[in-house]
Amino acid sequence: MAERAASRGPAGHDENPGAVTARFTGRAVLAERPFSGGLTEVVLDGGRSVMVKRGDGAGAVRAEAAGLRRLAAADAIHVPAVRGEDADRLVIDRVPTGASTAGAAERFGRELAALHATGAAAFGAPPPGGPREAYIGRAPMRNVPGGDWPRWYAEHRVLPYLRRAVDDGVLRPAEAELVEQVCVRLPEPAGPPEPPARLHGDLWNGNVLWGADGRVWLIDPAAHGGHRETDLAMLRLFGCPWRTRVLDAYREAAPLADGWQDRIGLHQLFPLLVHTVLFGRGYAGQTLSAARSALRA
Repeated sequence: MAERAASRGPAGHDENPGAVTARFTGRAVLAERPFSGGLTEVVLDGGRSVMVKRGDGAGAVRAEAAGLRRLAAADAIHVPAVRGEDADRLVIDRVPTGASTAGAAERFGRELAALHATGAAAFGAPPPGGPREAYIGRAPMRNVPGGDWPRWYAEHRVLPYLRRAVDDGVLRPAEAELVEQVCVRLPEPAGPPEPPARLHGDLWNGNVLWGADGRVWLIDPAAHGGHRETDLAMLRLFGCPWRTRVLDAYREAAPLADGWQDRIGLHQLFPLLVHTVLFGRGYAGQTLSAARSALRA
């Protein structure tokens, strides 16, 4: 039976991953293998494997599915195909992984530049069909369109997480003032204006898969319109194999504005504040270091 890609069914809260997969694909299930984090690999009749992911909150599945489709529509990078989603489950193709290589890294750099160049309607623009109230990892993320990146970045990507970190007691008010100073100084540290780019939005190393086919595949997007340097800064934040090769290939395909290295801290403020909110004070030091770097830019 032909697959019903992008089909939607009933919520299926009581269905096991195999039943969810069978409902979306119309194929018999041969085996299931659970992983941590609400993931299950399901092997289908014919040998194909898919991953079934349980959503982290209302709108999370819809946001991730819309993000994957948005990235795929750019025809620039590789993402797993969405086979179906409902209220709390997402079914996507499994990506067999292999070794990282310099050649794959260079191709990835060029592909990422091509993705960004496809653009977005506005900063903060959600993917078509994606919710305004989206997620980055397990943290809520509002996609509110704006035309001015520095103002939008401060209002919708920095300050909401800063306020929550202070309210939760993770950052002290005196520490928060340092981040607030960065927002007050914008747009000065932001560099020259750039058009909205089509971002992955959560481009840390764990969401970069080195495929057995020699290609790089991206998973778990928090896709929206943003500044392309944000994706690059996030890729640097927690390390990435062959990162220098990736960046060199990117810059060859799409040169960055002068001073981009001085702006890394500014663009890392958003993901670091998200991590501070989600995982606690262990990320406070990095967040404050990024703020100091942004103030020196």
